[in-house]
Amino acid sequence: MDLKITGKFIQERRKAQGLTQAELAEKISVSEKTVSKWECGKGFPDTSLMLPLCEALAISANELLSGKLLGEKEYKTSAEEHLILLKNQQQKLYKHLFVIEWVLLGIAVLVLIGGGALIEYLPMPIGWQWTIMGVGLLILIVAIFFATRIERNVGFFECAHCKHKYIPSYGKMILAMHVGTTRYMKCPKCGKHSWSKKKLKDE
Repeated sequence: MDLKITGKFIQERRKAQGLTQAELAEKISVSEKTVSKWECGKGFPDTSLMLPLCEALAISANELLSGKLLGEKEYKTSAEEHLILLKNQQQKLYKHLFVIEWVLLGIAVLVLIGGGALIEYLPMPIGWQWTIMGVGLLILIVAIFFATRIERNVGFFECAHCKHKYIPSYGKMILAMHVGTTRYMKCPKCGKHSWSKKKLKDE
């Protein structure tokens, strides 16, 4: 997707609808500066604004992404291309989130170990020792919460028995035995317990 081409298309469609930048901005509840930014190719509408913008410009979301009006045949081909593009972008996002998950846990563990080392090698009142360990444990708990949230929300788990793909509840994930991102859980479809692998995409 070329932002310059898309921006020019937005401008052309706005003018075709007889709208000024200010009028279009008012219709979709954004600033005139935002519309100008899109038309100059310096940004792209947020997903929450795409449908209102398309409605105001009398185009489809597929045409907005393509930067031009589409015939029936072009529309189908373009739709498939955009679906592939969005899926690839989603996979990249999932991988980045997975990296963030492990970084969070790594930092939390290092903080806890560092706190233990301070207590071990530096003389300090017992109150300070409890405070340092308490802060370290709190950071670890918060990191585990966010890491579990990330792990649950990206991709899915696959049952080793029936290959059913599912997303478990937070409670089941936290309580489940696990090795890395593989967790021992009950499949909601076949009802059997197995080491369910975390997967980011269909394979």
